[in-house]
Amino acid sequence: MDLRKYVQIDATEMANLVRKKEVTPKELVALSLEQLERVNPKLNAVIHDRKEKALQEAENMKVDDTGFAGVPFLLKNISQRLKGEPITSGSRLLRANFANESSNLVEKLQKTGFIFLGHTNTPEFGLKNISEPVLYGPSRNPWNPDYSPGGSSGGTAAAIAAGVVPMAGASDGGGSIRIPASFSGLFGLKPTRGRTPVGPGAGRQWQGASIDFALSRTVRDSAQLLDILQVVQPEAAFQTPLFPGKFHEAMKKPFDKPLKIAFTTESPVGTPVSEDAKKAVRQIVMWLEAEGHHVEEKNNGVDGIQLMRNYYLMNSGEMASLVHELEEAFGRELTAEDMEIETWLLNVAGKSVTAAEFSASLASWDVAAAQMADLHREYDFYITPATAFTAPKVGELTHSEASQADLRERVEKLDKSGQQELIYEMFLPSLTYTPFTQLANLTGQPAISLPVYISEEGLPLGVQVMASKGEEHRLLQLAYQVEQTSLWIDMMKNPFLEEVLKSGQAPRT
Repeated sequence: MDLRKYVQIDATEMANLVRKKEVTPKELVALSLEQLERVNPKLNAVIHDRKEKALQEAENMKVDDTGFAGVPFLLKNISQRLKGEPITSGSRLLRANFANESSNLVEKLQKTGFIFLGHTNTPEFGLKNISEPVLYGPSRNPWNPDYSPGGSSGGTAAAIAAGVVPMAGASDGGGSIRIPASFSGLFGLKPTRGRTPVGPGAGRQWQGASIDFALSRTVRDSAQLLDILQVVQPEAAFQTPLFPGKFHEAMKKPFDKPLKIAFTTESPVGTPVSEDAKKAVRQIVMWLEAEGHHVEEKNNGVDGIQLMRNYYLMNSGEMASLVHELEEAFGRELTAEDMEIETWLLNVAGKSVTAAEFSASLASWDVAAAQMADLHREYDFYITPATAFTAPKVGELTHSEASQADLRERVEKLDKSGQQELIYEMFLPSLTYTPFTQLANLTGQPAISLPVYISEEGLPLGVQVMASKGEEHRLLQLAYQVEQTSLWIDMMKNPFLEEVLKSGQAPRT
């Protein structure tokens, strides 16, 4: 197999070729590492690799009918712990942190045959929709390296879109699978809350807002991985009943009747939405109508601004708790110099949040979940842009030193209400790019980003589709049908990737 074929096939095809002995796991890993060496100096997608270990594991692998035996895979540098390997969550405080054990989710990935090449870049503690940690520097978008691949699973998205691996680990606490999928031209599925728990002691990530899964290029890869990873863990904080069939089989079935679908292109927090995002949604709406489905514009009734305020309040409490744990571990008081501005402000504000306020903020999630459940009694799917704009430029959403100093000074002088307002203000430029994804995290619903649009500037933008809890199979059905059309983005039209394959090195910008 040559490198051009390697970057075009998905994980399912790679595993099939391994089983038929047409390629060996070591050959796949070697090709993956070759592509990584070509693109990573430009994209900074992978911040830690285990090349020699991966090659050795590939050489020693006994191939059987395991789902993805021999397929190269990358893990996200937060929550996806691999025993003995660094896991820093993008934080300077944790630069020397190594995993004492593998997470349950990583163990399942390992048992299904994946060979881990290393960990991908992520913002500090996964708090941003871009991946530009001070510790490692920014990841860049293979469609145009001047732009971000998104976050917090940005390194993962960059590695997949650049052909390093066909699929890789990701997580999603406010859109961190769907946002980089939108910005990087990939398929992104956020499963139902509780579908893919990471293991004992780590199941209540962001009070259930955050889940672990993967990003992929093809629908069938995500479907087969969901078949493997879905589990009911007795010790898990959140559980959802197992899907009784096989996701990778259900996705191929036609819908048994025309669907009724709602959509909107209005930002839930009143921020602007680009014409590109509106065009992307209109494309899907027109296709659905041509397929015989009924589609109508509809507001979901959720107070998006208040929901985001409650989301940030939860983030505040979570960061204050995390910083307290780190202070106990380090045996000293942490300061603003120890962490990035988002982490620090959330920590300071979180110290003022009462238990009653924290509880009330979570209760608002349940109100939103009830409103969305009402909507889904009438509508099969709810469609929005995945992001309101194509990707921001690298550095655009990173606060300047002067801005950071101003925020640090202001937060100390404000009461707790003012601190929460300051946090909203701090995140508003980022939220303007990505106001649509957080809803599914707080309601627990599954949602996908479909890679169906490229702007005149050559940047991708996805369309988000949400469904009722437990209905990933229906989202996969829809995605699989769209994947068969010309709407689906062809990764090989990416000029960066084409130049890498032709010349053997990343192009200059």
